[in-house]
Amino acid sequence: MMDCSIEEQIKIISKGADEIIDIKDLKEKLIKAQKENRGLVVKLGLDPSAPDIHLGHAVVLRKIKQMQDLGHRAVIIIGDFTGMIGDPTGRSKTRKQLTKEQVLINAKTYEEQIFKILDREKTEVRFNSEWLSKLNFRDVIELSAKYTVSRMMEREDFKNRFENNLSIGIHEFFYPLMQAYDSVEIKADIELGGTDQRFNVLMGRTIQKDYDMESQVAIFMPILEGTDGKDKMSKSLGNYIGVKEDADNMYGKVMSIPDSMIIKYYELATDIHPDEVEKIKLMLEEDKANPRDIKMRLAKEIVGLYHGKEEALKAEDNFKKLFQKKEIPEDIESLNLYNACEEEKKILNIICKMNFVPSRSEGKRLMKQGAVRVNGEKVSEDITVCNQDVIQVGKRNFVKILL
Repeated sequence: MMDCSIEEQIKIISKGADEIIDIKDLKEKLIKAQKENRGLVVKLGLDPSAPDIHLGHAVVLRKIKQMQDLGHRAVIIIGDFTGMIGDPTGRSKTRKQLTKEQVLINAKTYEEQIFKILDREKTEVRFNSEWLSKLNFRDVIELSAKYTVSRMMEREDFKNRFENNLSIGIHEFFYPLMQAYDSVEIKADIELGGTDQRFNVLMGRTIQKDYDMESQVAIFMPILEGTDGKDKMSKSLGNYIGVKEDADNMYGKVMSIPDSMIIKYYELATDIHPDEVEKIKLMLEEDKANPRDIKMRLAKEIVGLYHGKEEALKAEDNFKKLFQKKEIPEDIESLNLYNACEEEKKILNIICKMNFVPSRSEGKRLMKQGAVRVNGEKVSEDITVCNQDVIQVGKRNFVKILL
């Protein structure tokens, strides 16, 4: 796809991006790379402290995959050295340092997952201990001299901690400096990050100039809300869709997102061309399509990316059998029982918790009458539910269980 126009490349790279600094630099780099018949070096740094990747983490990886399809080369930097310090971004206190063993275990897990998204042949995985561990004290002083304390204190989390008399370790100042030095070492043309990584990524732009290099283009991708459509996707909140989840779970979770999130998921969680996304957006705005059908296409697209087209079609068929043929609505409330004990996973406890019944005795009575169903089937006993089970009480009360 390197033969496609510069304008087309910029359109694909810009899809869903929150900000690009800056488009002019990006265009110049693309023109130069095309003339030299080479791909750009696209950098992503991963601090291996939370190795389970969900669709929220995958937003930047999907963008890199789109750039790989345009002929560019990804360099994934596993921060085994920086990970032992810990990124202070968004922290109200000094982050606990990881041991080398913990970092390497997490890094291995990351590697296994990123290749569910990235093209292995167009990806280079590097560990930043390769160069950072070799810097002597003189090198470190020279690096730190390239940035001022006043500029460092402009960073929101440092500023807040200073104003609230909370400790800031000197070593924490070195995290963004080391991440910036990574860009120097690999000669990055582009660095991607979430909007919460703005300070770190822009420092790379600054430091590269000090080493007489062209500044990298910074691309910031937005934070993806979870299935509740409100909070940032997070495993701890139970609103996440993991890249390792089975096809049926993944499909069902995508179908549970609110309609207001459909376009954002198309932009950030799929590789669909931006022109096609714009058509889908217009169809929804002009009421020319049922949001349910558009969401089913979205679910099939996302499942297909991680499990293949055949599994996506099976998941769609299973969803139709479970929900449409048994008249179970798709947009039902979810109940997260991620850390619940076995007793809390019993049907009577759940329907009382959801206020579907005023008491356990009333719940038992409705069970005997056949008014309580799990996945469309009547239940007469107080059984333990499973992940993705849908409990129905009467005609109007539904809840989907997330474990």
